[in-house]
Amino acid sequence: MISQVFILSSKGDHLIYKDFRGGAGNDIVSIFYEKVTALTGDQPPVVMNHKDIYFVHIRQGGLYWVATTTAGSSPFTITEFLNRLAALVKDYCGSLSEKSVQMNFALIYELLDEIVDYGYIQTTSSDVLKNFIQTEAVTSRPFSLFDLSNVGLFGAETQQSKVAPSSAATRPIQSSREQGGKSEIFVDVIERMTVVIGSNGLLMKADVEGEIRVKCYMPSCSEMRIGLNEEFSIGKSQLRGYGAAVRVDECSFHQAVRLDEFDSHRILRLCPSQGEQTVMQYQLSDDLPSALPFRLFPTIERDNGGSAAINVCATIPVPKGSVSLSQELSSPDQSAELKPQSRAVVWKIARFAGGTQLSALFKLEVPSLSSASMLEVGPVGLSFELPKITATGLQIRFLRLSPIQPGPSQRWVRYVTHSDSYTIRI
Repeated sequence: MISQVFILSSKGDHLIYKDFRGGAGNDIVSIFYEKVTALTGDQPPVVMNHKDIYFVHIRQGGLYWVATTTAGSSPFTITEFLNRLAALVKDYCGSLSEKSVQMNFALIYELLDEIVDYGYIQTTSSDVLKNFIQTEAVTSRPFSLFDLSNVGLFGAETQQSKVAPSSAATRPIQSSREQGGKSEIFVDVIERMTVVIGSNGLLMKADVEGEIRVKCYMPSCSEMRIGLNEEFSIGKSQLRGYGAAVRVDECSFHQAVRLDEFDSHRILRLCPSQGEQTVMQYQLSDDLPSALPFRLFPTIERDNGGSAAINVCATIPVPKGSVSLSQELSSPDQSAELKPQSRAVVWKIARFAGGTQLSALFKLEVPSLSSASMLEVGPVGLSFELPKITATGLQIRFLRLSPIQPGPSQRWVRYVTHSDSYTIRI
């Protein structure tokens, strides 16, 4: 049973507040923010308590999504509820951000009225809610398929470009009623890499967590069939096909996915609801079929002026007390900055072409430099995004809909690999 639900910005601003039971005081929001900001570390606990009130929260879109409850309620149920609430807000508002929540507060309150009744969860299904939600979403700029000034990664054959704008998959699901009957489905294959490379250059850890997401703007679709690689296998003992094996260690599916053709033909069947849903999740550990996207060859030297790092495309922790930075970059489209508060040098590269190398020389002025100060350098952390690439080699062979949709329908597939944690020790 849920007592309150509220959404806060990263600065603690009250964006949404709904009291279903009336059992807590008006200062409950301030109490939560004081507790969560007083904790050390980047990941505060999901569940915290104040007297006999329990706070369950998640962070998505840079916002705090919080529900309060009393003893006896399942924290796992409330956590899942908050994740589904955030997904619903993203579906109905188009994106998750402080601005979108502020612009669509009336729509979000209407959603809360429908999905929770006196603290009891009723439904989080977009198929059920679409019959009751009447408030239209407010967007910062109208969506136009022909506005190609801001292009994304979704592939499409057009006269002007082979990609659709990045805003195409971030518009509200209600806007599909306003697009002249246009039907679209977006399929994202997203992978996140966690890598640790030792100071000797040897790979110590390489994990990939991936998922296939479907976002549907079709008013009705009885069945969708997604074909994966025929050589796709789960576990080391289950190798199949004659081509290069695409293997994962573990794999899980959405409850709506039917797997009667998966074992024989690697086909996923489902009836997609309007909005976004994760169809499949998978994981691969320490056995990547492809080479790592980045290698780093650091060198540290000590002289009267400080230390130097070479060939770094990363955030580099530096000794405490560093006061100035001089730099030599190998190309003009790069930038580097010393951030004293976080004690790090941040080197940013807008676009890094494949098969190329970039280098940089950083010189730091560190008063009272000692041998202990040299140990404060590193490890190096990389963050990146690789469009059109999957580390596991997973591919979508086909995407078929039945029955045939009336009028034109468009299907988009993209592949993206993100860095989840890419660490290189010095």
